[in-house]
Amino acid sequence: MKIHGLMKMTLLDFPGKVACTVFLGGCDFRCPFCHNWELLDPEAPAFMEDTELLRFLDTRHGLLDGVVFTGGEPLLRRELPDLIRSIRGMGFQVKLDTNGNHPDRLIELVEEGLVDYVAMDIKNCRERYGETIGIPNFNVSKINQSVEYLLGGKVDYEFRTTVVSQFHDEESMKKIGEWIHGADRYFLQGFVSRETVPDKELKACSKEQMNAFLDIVSPCVKEAALRGI
Repeated sequence: MKIHGLMKMTLLDFPGKVACTVFLGGCDFRCPFCHNWELLDPEAPAFMEDTELLRFLDTRHGLLDGVVFTGGEPLLRRELPDLIRSIRGMGFQVKLDTNGNHPDRLIELVEEGLVDYVAMDIKNCRERYGETIGIPNFNVSKINQSVEYLLGGKVDYEFRTTVVSQFHDEESMKKIGEWIHGADRYFLQGFVSRETVPDKELKACSKEQMNAFLDIVSPCVKEAALRGI
């Protein structure tokens, strides 16, 4: 299986764990604020193959606690469960980053006990989802399924939203809070413009705006916080 990037060590991507982060190409969304736009193409040249990743991990026993799979959208990769089985067999924990558009595959991984932590993006309130992900008239039913499943508490999880001034306002935050009401954790992440972001006109919200949004969502969830602010 193609691996499109590897961060050999991170203290930030897997809560409470020392981990490496594996980047997988391919995504079914076209978010104009995406930081990893270069990973949209699953056929892009590989950084390494899965066999090389396993060899790398074999040298990291005692140094790493876990492996984070991000993208792109990792659940598009049919080979992912087999790779995770091999990684867990080596004694590492696994965190999955997902856009939530593949609830069937998410549920299969969790029910088999293959993932220890899930971070799911909530791109926006349901009414503005298509606009925010670059797919007009997007049907959020699968996103709903993933939200409801994670709220059921079968696996440790968080929801997170990258906040962009053109897409998010107090009304959308209120609706997101209602949607994920009762969630264990919800993080608002500040948008950062980079060369790889497709829409160079997008802007971050001010710290004051972010704090106002945090005040809106905090009563709806057990834990809420700002990231990257």
